[in-house]
Amino acid sequence: MRVIDWRGPVALFLVSCVTVSCLAAGPLAAVRAGDEGAGELRPVIDQVLADRGALGRFFDVEGSSARLARLRENAEQGLAQLEALDFEALDADGKIDWILLRADLRGELADLAQEERRAAEDAALVPFLPRLAALLEARQRVEPLEPSAAADELDALRRELETLRKGFSEAKPDVPRSRAVRAARRTQELARKLKRWYEFRAGYDPLFTWWVRVPHEALQEELAAHAKALRKDVAGLAEDDDETIVGDPVGREALVADLARAMIAYSPEELLAIADEEFAWCEKEMLRAARELGLGDDWKAALERAKEEHVDPGEQPALILELAREAWDYVEREELLSVPPLAKEVWRMNMLSPEAQRTSPFFLGGESILVSYPTEGMTHEEKLMSMRGNNRHFCRATVHHEVIPGHHLQGFMTDRYFAYRWPFSTPFWTEGWALWWEMLLYERGFVSAPLDRVGALFWRMHRCARIQFSLRFHLGELTPEQCIDYLVEKVGHERENAEAEVRRSFNGSYGPLYQLAYMTGALQFRALYTELVRSGSQTPRAFHDAVLQSGNMPIEMVRARLAGLPLTRDFTARWKFHEPPR
Repeated sequence: MRVIDWRGPVALFLVSCVTVSCLAAGPLAAVRAGDEGAGELRPVIDQVLADRGALGRFFDVEGSSARLARLRENAEQGLAQLEALDFEALDADGKIDWILLRADLRGELADLAQEERRAAEDAALVPFLPRLAALLEARQRVEPLEPSAAADELDALRRELETLRKGFSEAKPDVPRSRAVRAARRTQELARKLKRWYEFRAGYDPLFTWWVRVPHEALQEELAAHAKALRKDVAGLAEDDDETIVGDPVGREALVADLARAMIAYSPEELLAIADEEFAWCEKEMLRAARELGLGDDWKAALERAKEEHVDPGEQPALILELAREAWDYVEREELLSVPPLAKEVWRMNMLSPEAQRTSPFFLGGESILVSYPTEGMTHEEKLMSMRGNNRHFCRATVHHEVIPGHHLQGFMTDRYFAYRWPFSTPFWTEGWALWWEMLLYERGFVSAPLDRVGALFWRMHRCARIQFSLRFHLGELTPEQCIDYLVEKVGHERENAEAEVRRSFNGSYGPLYQLAYMTGALQFRALYTELVRSGSQTPRAFHDAVLQSGNMPIEMVRARLAGLPLTRDFTARWKFHEPPR
């Protein structure tokens, strides 16, 4: 495939030539037409990502004014060049990619604005960032360096930090705990980058080492002391406290921007109301199951009974294997989905470490399902909570979420169809698809015994609760501790598992929309299934196969592709997909 400079005036012609070349490339292109042969803008997307990645790796000091300016310039240039393309000349997938790329570039600009705001918020706590960034970025450009001047600068920075830290003990800054912890992490990251800056010349340049070694070591000590003071004196955390969940609320403005980027045409408040409606349906179903079990209206008693039916230590892998095979046999037998034999052959299983279970107390999915269950070093209480939280009925409702037809099959197919759309991936598609199968299999009676239904409903209620606690945290309405209480009291979680769930949600490894994406994405798939399958337009298998062969992207774009909806260059999300729960 020839290299394309998509910035020129003949960009669209060249893109079309490449597309034709791919289509004529032989048997492999025919087999993987969804990836190699579709999407006229793939070369454009590849170049945008390559340029962004290169700039991000070069300007790697978060909050640096040079980084923000250069990445913003690149994104704005990309938007202008994208707008110059002839949208109407593109085919259906080309138009989808054009809209996706524009949303991605606009989202990048929003991310940079958020990064700039946070750097401004943190400036009083890390005022030394610009000076350190200047040193680090000069090193990236391999600029000449005067060793004695560098030593002077490091020593001046050390004295600035010492003065700042002493000021904390005299007058504690009035800032949120989350900001102090964020500043501490920023300080630690700057220290790591400064160490690499020093090691670039140390030992290779004797004069540099002679001048800079001692000031560098002293500054590193001061940076470590500064980060410690931010956590202890400003945030009020004990020195060895790695248990307290702090999080970093983003606020309503950022939530609204992220929802627009994900093509969700609902406000945070509307999503909270939807979560309430879905939870109320789950409660009614829980009451029905409790009554069938002879427990009256005490659905939490039914939940406790389900938790007691767990396998003995060492037997969980066999249970997971049994449940995984049961689910993929069912979807094939009922002609709900095509399952490539290789997907079943390469699926694997591993166990989560005790440390990993602090943030993942249940399952993680993909080509290898990662299973939580007690290990010998856990306390007696931790062991019991882990077994109760991973009981047979909870597992039966969620193993297929992680394996087939859930995350493992998703990854298998997105590696083979429209793989280049990965930068537009969204948890609404990823997690929504897996939860949609929980909904559909519940509706079809895959889980029919009362305790199995209780297990399925527990998880469905949990996904409603995720909308509530994650949005309310980022809106500043709930603390992490209140989120834990909410999961225990409202859903019936074991407290250790609730703590792990909240820690996972707010430790920085997931975006602010991730937890609400499970239920919200599933509701999108439910509405689309009603539109295309319940109406008789498509069979269940054709529908589900087409979803997996469209790539991971906002579900409104999946809808446009599967339903053949017209797209215009001024597209904005407007799909109101919520329908009454079933």
